[in-house]
Amino acid sequence: MSEFERWETRFAAPEYVFGKAPNAFLKSHAHLLKRGQKALAIADGEGRNGVFLAERGLDVHSIDFSPKAIAKAQALAKERGVKIHAEQADIFTWSWPTASYDVIVGIFFQFASPDLRTQLFNNIKKALKKGGLLLIQGYRPKQLEYKTGGPSQVENLYTRELLENAFKDFSSLEIREHDSAVDEGGGHKGMSALIDLVGRK
Repeated sequence: MSEFERWETRFAAPEYVFGKAPNAFLKSHAHLLKRGQKALAIADGEGRNGVFLAERGLDVHSIDFSPKAIAKAQALAKERGVKIHAEQADIFTWSWPTASYDVIVGIFFQFASPDLRTQLFNNIKKALKKGGLLLIQGYRPKQLEYKTGGPSQVENLYTRELLENAFKDFSSLEIREHDSAVDEGGGHKGMSALIDLVGRK
């Protein structure tokens, strides 16, 4: 089964795999978001985070490569009475714009090998406006012990050093490592080894 087929199968279920509530890390940084800002939600899946951004008054571009996920994201936006621009896209081949977004959000998008991840991080930096906000949450290598979500390949997981090196040219960078209980649908549930990044280009 290809990666595309795997996600299509996973998102085919009527329930929302990761729930409908926004990621807790994203929600806890809502005070940094401003109405009218242009935001990109990377690998936004069924739309819980993109819809949350739209509820905060942001102009949201939500991308994911699963058509079934996109359909559920649009349904969730309609249910919540907001609009998002949901686009089917492979983030590795998508034509990333330059200096287009005030906010970029990437929550648990750790399906990239190290080489592809370097390319992806460079594209994120390219697409973010000067002074723009980057919010990333991912799993640390210790997550392989918890097995409560995320990839099984240790090279896909984040360390403080990896993120500091990737975004060392930012004007400000805060990174927090912590073990916390996650409750996001059936997809992410239980104690998890997390790493949070809050950066300004």
